[in-house]
Amino acid sequence: MTARHEEIAEALRRAIDREEYTVGSRLPPETELAAHYGVSRGTVRQAVAALTAEGLIGSRQGARRVVLAGRRSQSFAELRSFAQWARAMGREATGRVVAQEFRPATEEDALRLHLRERTPVLHVLRVRGLDGEPVLLERTVYADWIAPAVAPIEPGCPSVTQRLHESTGLVFAYGEHVIDAVAAGARDAHLLGVRRTSPLLRVRRVTTTREGRPVEWSDDRYRSDAVSFTVHNSIGNNALARTTADG
Repeated sequence: MTARHEEIAEALRRAIDREEYTVGSRLPPETELAAHYGVSRGTVRQAVAALTAEGLIGSRQGARRVVLAGRRSQSFAELRSFAQWARAMGREATGRVVAQEFRPATEEDALRLHLRERTPVLHVLRVRGLDGEPVLLERTVYADWIAPAVAPIEPGCPSVTQRLHESTGLVFAYGEHVIDAVAAGARDAHLLGVRRTSPLLRVRRVTTTREGRPVEWSDDRYRSDAVSFTVHNSIGNNALARTTADG
């Protein structure tokens, strides 16, 4: 049976999704929420704490909570796969492999994956969706040591990250992300169902194990109308760094 605070947290998530509480607006006071849902303030605090942990709202002692993001925002506060992010929103992650082949590592592949050039690596082009709606193209290159475990995974697998953890015990522990914008080429436009030259949010990432061994590097391209990213920082902790376009 679902706990009452979990039900309230989900009701607030849906309200944020419907933009009853828009980004930058304040949630009603705890007393008002408690009266609305017929619960104690302590139960409301538990519900609000869950949303705070997800990065949907900001918390400051003595002040009303502020909505920081909708649930289509992906936070970089923790490393999560696309499927994990989708589940956190109550959405279904879908995936479809468009192309997959082993190729000799290019100079860029070798640099990012700490391999020798021409080492066989696995290139995968995958379309990812939310509830069947295409929102992301992943062009992922897997290192030679993990590629044999990736290659047999069925093309429609919703979470390669989870499958690799189950089959090999692999944990994707660290990620570095470089974010910029690009125009959709003909193939990207066709696969994502957008107009050619539409803006896409590009995230180039390298993911490693706990020991720092590169597992994969990827060029991910999101539909700009489908997903946004959030970075929560403070005067004492800034996870975001600015670089020039060629940096």
